[in-house]
Amino acid sequence: MSTAAASWRFDAIGTTWEIVTERSLPGPVQDEVTARIDAFDRAWSRFRPDSEVSALARAGGSIPAPPDAVAMLDALAALADATGGAVNPLVGASLASLGYDADYTFHDAGPIAAPGDWRERLTWQGGRLALSEPALIDVGALGKGRLVFLVLDVLLHTETGDITVDAGGDLAVRGRPQRIGLEHPFDPRRAIGVWEVTDAALCASAINRRAWPSATGATLHHVLDARTGQPVRTIAATWAVAPDAMTADAIATALFFDGG
Repeated sequence: MSTAAASWRFDAIGTTWEIVTERSLPGPVQDEVTARIDAFDRAWSRFRPDSEVSALARAGGSIPAPPDAVAMLDALAALADATGGAVNPLVGASLASLGYDADYTFHDAGPIAAPGDWRERLTWQGGRLALSEPALIDVGALGKGRLVFLVLDVLLHTETGDITVDAGGDLAVRGRPQRIGLEHPFDPRRAIGVWEVTDAALCASAINRRAWPSATGATLHHVLDARTGQPVRTIAATWAVAPDAMTADAIATALFFDGG
């Protein structure tokens, strides 16, 4: 990625962010970005015991729908249709069972499938987010892309010139084109290609970023087929370009599965 005049790096939602702009971001703008990220995390993080999805996981029931509920869950429903159910917003318990849980234990308790009838259990209409019984919502299939979109939206209302928002490889560009290296999924020191992005988003997903050994010694990772609870074994990395980062993130996830 080409270098601009100002770069702000920070850690949030388990990854490193870099925001590159022509002019330095004023303190109040940085505070607004931080607040936007924290509000999203408090609503949707399954790793925080105080998040809204964690509360639903403990007791089920109905809560006021957090911002972005309709946008994300409508998109997740479309992903479920496109992948024959391989993508499922109730896959959180499946990830936790393999060890990718709130405490990052990486203790493999074996695969469990996500509930195939998730649309009967989870609703998000009328300003309410509801679960008919406790279950663990996971929006990882597109959540980081959605958050990149939200952060970019904050910055577009400032006089910062060209903007690149990069959240651990999921990024959005506004202004001058940026050439992005596509990381080799088995050697992060190498790129297997370069893509030029102009006023769009590029998102990636790969099996090497969140991977850990199973009890049998096999490697587990975070891209699961919700129908089986098993990690995908046929594809190592995907990339997608779309007008906005949530769409690009969703497509990059769907591409791991037949029919995606």
